Amino acid sequence: MQIYFVRHGKTEWNLESRFQGAHGDSPLLPQSLTDIKKLGQYLTGTKFQKIFSSPLQRAFNTAQKIDETMNAKLPVIIDERLREFDLGEMEGMKFAEAKEKYAEYIDDLWNHPERYDGRALGGENYPEVIARGKSFAQAKAKEFPEASAKILAVSHGAALSAIMGGLLGYPLKDVRKRGGLANTSLSILETKDRGKTFHVLVWNETDFLKRKLAETDEL
Repeated sequence: MQIYFVRHGKTEWNLESRFQGAHGDSPLLPQSLTDIKKLGQYLTGTKFQKIFSSPLQRAFNTAQKIDETMNAKLPVIIDERLREFDLGEMEGMKFAEAKEKYAEYIDDLWNHPERYDGRALGGENYPEVIARGKSFAQAKAKEFPEASAKILAVSHGAALSAIMGGLLGYPLKDVRKRGGLANTSLSILETKDRGKTFHVLVWNETDFLKRKLAETDEL
């Protein structure tokens, strides 16, 4: 089976280079609605068994718009395991402000996942995010064991980088080695053994947007 992982469309806080995390939830930008429609058009004709989303509105609205554009007429099912990485005290802060106040934490968050101590900031650590993401993916692989089965899962940049790195079996220190994910990007992982192992078919695909990405699209 295949899981089509999508990062939500760009929001006002993405544009402002501000951490949203598991609780902040600013609206999608008008440009995002166009981008999401392009992704929906790109996916039209793909038969999905189900569509899942993080409970946060930026992801849920992205999932609904994709479903509407594909005319798939599938309900968007909320799954808490797809929620964004809880960044605790850094949520709502601009990146530059957070870097000044929490320089070591920021460096560890992006470059040293094995050292990042999110609990000290009232948030999550990488192993917790990876565990809930793997729980989701492995459960769905057992629910949809057919080789042709496909599901769509809309989530968030930091969470998806951690979750997919975990599903690919990377050591914790290397879990982000493929880099970040752009807004409205598509990544596809496949399992042939009911979720025991996964491999990459597509990573951070954005060509369907047919535009040059801005720096804030990839934050």
